[in-house]
Amino acid sequence: MSGLFRLCFRIATFKSAVIRTIVPAIFIMIWLGGCAIPKARPESSTRDKAFIEYWPPSNDSKKLRLAVKDLIDMKGVVTTAGSEFLAKHASPAKRDAKCLAIARQSGVQFVGKTNLSELAVAVSGMNAYYGTPRNPLDRGRIPGGSSSGSAVAVANDEADVAFGTDTAGSIRVPAACCGVVGLKTTFGLVPIDGVYPIAPNQLDTIGPLAKDIAGTVRGMDLLQAGFSGRYRQAVAAKPSADRLRIGRVYIEGTKPNVDRAVDNALAATGFKVVNLGSEFTEKWIQAQKDAATVAAVGAWLYDQKFKNESQVTIRTKAVIALGGVQYKTAYPEALRKQAAWKSELRRVFNNVDFMSRGYYLCRIRRP
Repeated sequence: MSGLFRLCFRIATFKSAVIRTIVPAIFIMIWLGGCAIPKARPESSTRDKAFIEYWPPSNDSKKLRLAVKDLIDMKGVVTTAGSEFLAKHASPAKRDAKCLAIARQSGVQFVGKTNLSELAVAVSGMNAYYGTPRNPLDRGRIPGGSSSGSAVAVANDEADVAFGTDTAGSIRVPAACCGVVGLKTTFGLVPIDGVYPIAPNQLDTIGPLAKDIAGTVRGMDLLQAGFSGRYRQAVAAKPSADRLRIGRVYIEGTKPNVDRAVDNALAATGFKVVNLGSEFTEKWIQAQKDAATVAAVGAWLYDQKFKNESQVTIRTKAVIALGGVQYKTAYPEALRKQAAWKSELRRVFNNVDFMSRGYYLCRIRRP
């Protein structure tokens, strides 16, 4: 702790250091427990609080129903990023985000803008202003985030496909928590112009969520032209599960029943499962920590302007403040490790086709 205080003295006085680092750290600890100052909130568009704005399709419509995370610009609609401040002060988007171009041309039915963690800075999926989307598997548990509304919308059949964003788990975590399929696309594959930024130069991606693989493929077709054709070619190249090698990663802290469920599901498919071992697991965990650091610093770089705004929750401000501390401490090292981690992944993917691990965040109870 003395080392931390010495760092803080170089930044400011002891008193301001406590405010800038210790207090945010305390709020980080209670953040997933849902501690936030209650605020008057707007009436939710749907009972499950999946949507910030909901545009129900006609009963006889045969079009694919597409929901869009409210981090993605839609012409004429305010992009709130799940924030009371932006909802009340931002102007409607002048144009669509580039990632919506194929969907517009395809004539899908847009059914609304989905709810999310405020400013997309938390993997809990909780939102103090719009309300927290209800996990369809267990209403007492978090939906996962930040793309919580997108996961809940497809799980509850309010959309066939939903677009989410993923910086450090924001599609994958809610998909796992809500029992749907979510895909973090390769960085740079889908344009992020017109998407509210977190770490746009390192991690931000757009991806689909759907109830199953087939729905996710349809979603990818709306993000990258010709995707479904390439998917069919990949299936034809390896049509049986026993020709696929799955690298299994076991993370300490994952609930045993989650690990068992993942193992049973893999065994039922017939995949060849390869345990990647503790040495790789340690590198995996470090890479996750580094990614979280990059994401937190990105939030600080783009959202520190909200630090004195009363319409941004203390919980979100705490995450942003932590990013400010990490910018001068852990961030440079996290960036330096990127090349080594990419090299490690290339090595591992010489021996496996995919990787699998269990998520443990879904166990966290909502307040």
